[in-house]
Amino acid sequence: MIPSGYRSDETRTRPGWLLLGPAFVAAIAYVDPGNVAANVSAGAQFGFLLVWVIVAANAMACLVQYLSAKLGLVSGMSLPEAVGSRMRRPTRLAYWLQAELVAMATDLAEVVGGAIALYLLFDLPLLVGGVITGVVSLLLLIIKDRRGQGMFERVITGLLAVIAVGFLASLVVSAPPVGEVAGGLVPRFAGTESVLIAAAMLGATVMPHAVYLHSALVRDRHGHPDAGPARRRLLRVTKWDVGIAMVIAGAVNLSMVLVAATNLQGRNLTESIEGAHAAVGDTLGSTVALLFAIGLLASGLASSSVGAYAGAMIMQGLLHKNIPLLVRRLVTLLPALVILAIGVDPSRALVLSQVVLSFGIPFALIPLIRLTGDRALMGEDTNHRVTTALGWLVAALISALNVVLIYLTVAG
Repeated sequence: MIPSGYRSDETRTRPGWLLLGPAFVAAIAYVDPGNVAANVSAGAQFGFLLVWVIVAANAMACLVQYLSAKLGLVSGMSLPEAVGSRMRRPTRLAYWLQAELVAMATDLAEVVGGAIALYLLFDLPLLVGGVITGVVSLLLLIIKDRRGQGMFERVITGLLAVIAVGFLASLVVSAPPVGEVAGGLVPRFAGTESVLIAAAMLGATVMPHAVYLHSALVRDRHGHPDAGPARRRLLRVTKWDVGIAMVIAGAVNLSMVLVAATNLQGRNLTESIEGAHAAVGDTLGSTVALLFAIGLLASGLASSSVGAYAGAMIMQGLLHKNIPLLVRRLVTLLPALVILAIGVDPSRALVLSQVVLSFGIPFALIPLIRLTGDRALMGEDTNHRVTTALGWLVAALISALNVVLIYLTVAG
């Protein structure tokens, strides 16, 4: 069934840049507060050691997000719908449960990040900031429901621009040494903690809920065109959409690591976002620190709404039920508020939430690669053998890192 917003003549005649947008919504997941915590921790603790993780993860994200978008465009189904249609009910419910836990971990990072930003900007208690973040994200979802996906995309893209300015400003004020940045491109670790941070960075960059969501975003925006010129054009536009969005997200993530490595390494308390904000103010000035906090706030608000949107889409695709928006929002919001209420260190909770996310990645990637390589489903747009091989390599690398992480954590 083609969504009501799809018009084939519009696809043929509109300039390509007007068809961009879905990937920018998905890209918000790649610059959420969990990224800030993981990337700042990486730079402050290990300097430029883990720069390669950001670069590698962003390259993986480009491939993964394009495959997700292609699945939605070609099959007319979201990834959860396509997976659910091939599973018996008990298996489908188990699969939904792990996806729901990932959604909760996602919301934890986003709501806690928004709460920290409101604390930094207005000195609000973290619990109050978490409630405000949850309410604002709900309002953004209401905009999507009442004004359509196009308006939602424009609002989220605007917030992405705020995030980019907020974090790239630090890099402009204090440029990192080129030689040390180049040295950070060599893959290596330095003990168990560096593996933990790397897994957090990976979980924050290749986000499971963004993999699930992108297929629905593209399907709902462009519909399900038949094979032919219109579909081929949309697939080309989608490549540009994903490429541009991921370059922006990658630049923001890399800037976080580089700024922390350049200005915060060796300073006390920079493992926390609050400490990093204070250190940025001390070293780069109050204006840059203000932009840092504003970028963090935009990140928390935008990513929380996108995460809740993904959660609703996952639930609908796997449980075949439409859950009221308010109920859907509370399901993943409450655990985050509990964390804030009981006084768990918020920055540590952010990093650990990204580790949880990294364990959910194979459950999204493996079905995605199998489905986009299925000629019966994808027809002439089935993955090339090289693409499929790269997809399996990405899934294997991520899974191997998770196994190593478990071993080192238990052994340590």
